[in-house]
Amino acid sequence: MFSHAIARIPGPDYPQGLTTSTLPAPDLDLALAQHDAYVRCLKSLGLTVDVLPPAPGFPDACFVEDTAVVVREVAVVSRPGAPSRQGEADSMVEPLSAHRPLARITDPGTLDGGDILQVDKRFFIGVSDRTNEEGARQLAAILAGHGYQSDIIHVAAGLHLKSSLNYVGENTMLVTADFAGHPAIKGFRQIVCPEGEEYAANTLLVNGTLIMPSGYPRTRALLETLGLPIAQLDTSEYRKMDGGLTCLSLRLESPVS
Repeated sequence: MFSHAIARIPGPDYPQGLTTSTLPAPDLDLALAQHDAYVRCLKSLGLTVDVLPPAPGFPDACFVEDTAVVVREVAVVSRPGAPSRQGEADSMVEPLSAHRPLARITDPGTLDGGDILQVDKRFFIGVSDRTNEEGARQLAAILAGHGYQSDIIHVAAGLHLKSSLNYVGENTMLVTADFAGHPAIKGFRQIVCPEGEEYAANTLLVNGTLIMPSGYPRTRALLETLGLPIAQLDTSEYRKMDGGLTCLSLRLESPVS
């Protein structure tokens, strides 16, 4: 169960962030309203949320998940693969140190938290345009020191691993068609997002509730077969910047005492 989360408010320069999207630029006021709804949703599920102020000069800084990988024993501060984002990780050292001992990914490793999926004591680490082999190796070694197993997966499509693959409870993975049947997730039931609803693969499981982006009814119908509560949030202004529900927070379980 998650007890805590860290989020960061988008700054005035948010629309100038990195994106591969061809959608129109985000509306900052709407992005702020959607972020507030996201924080309120986490709080409704029992989490205490630290909401950090904007980080001037880092328009992508609201996507805090990319800056760290947090388990009960340690917070691993990342080294984002986009050079313009590497200062974001430094800005998270103080907030994270209030909750965990720290470790760091070091040069020449790069790693974005959006490429990291945890299922209990097992990690799936995506090697992508943002996370390189060395970053994946460093993270796997740090996690192994705390009893975690890691599988490294090469991401052929999508910005991050969690653009295409997320754990939704009940021994089930929600995947895009390009990840369906992947050997690394053999043994998991798989729900494949219908064509045209691939963005919904970025669905977040928090304390027994699925938080999914609104506007994907066919995917919702498939997720309803799991019997879990579902909350829908509008993430239109984050999709425009290649972001989604998992990106907007770092979720923390109670630390090891």
